[in-house]
Amino acid sequence: MTPLSDLWQTNRWFFSGMVQFLLFGAVLLALMETGAFVWFFSRHRSVGLDLLFVNGTKLGEPVGFMLAGLVLLFIRFRHAIALPFLGFSVSVISYLSKSFFAHDRPFAYFEKLGIAGQLNLVEGIKVHSGATSFPSGHTMAGFALFAFMAFCAPNKKSTGALFFLLALIVGLSRIYLTQHFFKDVYLGAFLGVLIAMFWYYIQYLPKVSWLDKSLKMPWGGTS
Repeated sequence: MTPLSDLWQTNRWFFSGMVQFLLFGAVLLALMETGAFVWFFSRHRSVGLDLLFVNGTKLGEPVGFMLAGLVLLFIRFRHAIALPFLGFSVSVISYLSKSFFAHDRPFAYFEKLGIAGQLNLVEGIKVHSGATSFPSGHTMAGFALFAFMAFCAPNKKSTGALFFLLALIVGLSRIYLTQHFFKDVYLGAFLGVLIAMFWYYIQYLPKVSWLDKSLKMPWGGTS
């Protein structure tokens, strides 16, 4: 049995949240106009939400990967070693897909419509412009990172839902900060989980015993 064969069963807490997000998100994409979420958040800002999403978006940046790498060293070395490759894959796929689709960022999109000035932007946040919106790289990184963390965590029940929530915060932060549309976040989340599944499988190919050791348990890996 490969590690991937029972991935769904052992990580049902994470995947149940992901499936609900994809299904509900597909309905929203079909029913709502482009930018509806951007305008919703623009009209419903608060100090608490600003604090949550300004900091939450950083979980999809290198600092989030560095913190995760430290945690993974205490689970299995092979997990921590695979993490930089996962991050590199996200960067490459994000760059290539953005270049291929070349969709306008929300501010650029609304600027062409002559209504960008009506947006209530978050103070201190530099809003990106140009044709680099689809998909969201931060969201891809956040879902790749936290899906991988969920797959590697020994206690699936208590961490699966938490990791999905953290990934979702990264995705929503990109809309809240007027950096992306919901469609960008939707595809970014889907691609991020696929990348995490790929690297979770690949990391088990090297059959080297020391890779299953950890800083916490130097005599052997966790079960």
